[in-house]
Amino acid sequence: MTSPLLPTTAGAHRTAVWDALERARLCAYPLPPHGHHPNFSGAREAARELLKHPHVAPLHTLIVGADRVLLPLRKLALESGITLYVPNVKKEGWYWRLTESAGANLSKMAAHGEPKLKPDGAQAAVLGCVATDHTGGRLSKGFGWGARGLHLEVPEWTLAHGLMLRGQLPCPADSQVTLIGTPRGVIESRPL
Repeated sequence: MTSPLLPTTAGAHRTAVWDALERARLCAYPLPPHGHHPNFSGAREAARELLKHPHVAPLHTLIVGADRVLLPLRKLALESGITLYVPNVKKEGWYWRLTESAGANLSKMAAHGEPKLKPDGAQAAVLGCVATDHTGGRLSKGFGWGARGLHLEVPEWTLAHGLMLRGQLPCPADSQVTLIGTPRGVIESRPL
């Protein structure tokens, strides 16, 4: 865990995290990570850790963001028989209902998914983040689907690299998550 940071704006903190990840060369496509939920090294391991967590493993229907960093989670979840709802990035308010791992990639969702207006039966949601903290504060990329939380009455979770994690964010959070999947395990948030 890193030391507390001085208060700052959300934009300044996002930039600091993106810069740190880029300097450390810990991101894959899309590059640079700025403006995205970073596709960090270890995202597959973080997804695997989250999916085997006892609060997650018994679930059968999840909402998962369309971000590239969440591709390994979508693929692993679909391979294990979990039904996914992924937001349709071209039709606001709509989702792709997916049951086949062939549809995990954003470019394949139209061919393998079923368009749905509501994520019926969803038990939780996994969103990308730029930064998160041990109290469950989640900072998104600042725009797009899930930027201010989903308000769907389901638990929200995220994936993060250690460089994206703080003891407490130095700015207001966009939303709250209860589980944070990391390459080294899952952190259960401790709200203040």
